[in-house]
Amino acid sequence: MTHDRDRNAHGRAEQSRPRDALGRPLPYGEDGVEPIDETPLPPEETIAFARRLLEEGRPFAAHEALEVRWKSGPDDERELWQGLAQLCVGLTHRARGNDVGAARLVERAAGHLTTYERGAGATYGLDLGGLVACARARVGEQDPH
Repeated sequence: MTHDRDRNAHGRAEQSRPRDALGRPLPYGEDGVEPIDETPLPPEETIAFARRLLEEGRPFAAHEALEVRWKSGPDDERELWQGLAQLCVGLTHRARGNDVGAARLVERAAGHLTTYERGAGATYGLDLGGLVACARARVGEQDPH
């Protein structure tokens, strides 16, 4: 095991460096936002948690919450959770001033969500097309359709 990365008690890579609300690392010893609990939650709770984080202006943390579900949930829902997480990464890039990266991530997310929607999987009450349209508007992309 190398010591070039922060690790938890089990030796797994885990960032202990503080971060700001947009997920940017801060110098050790500075105050950052509280990291989220990365315990997998049921779908509806994951969505509510991510929504609350977005309302708090923490799209990076919302991405992390959705990523936990993506990586721990059933394979047949991977496109859904990955797409939702990528929407939040797009919003994170936008908030950081990276408009090109924001647009790219939103379009990548749109691809995952469109693929998932075609498969008629559970959307847990989410309007996937509406979420994509909202994210596109927020990052300055216009939906050509």
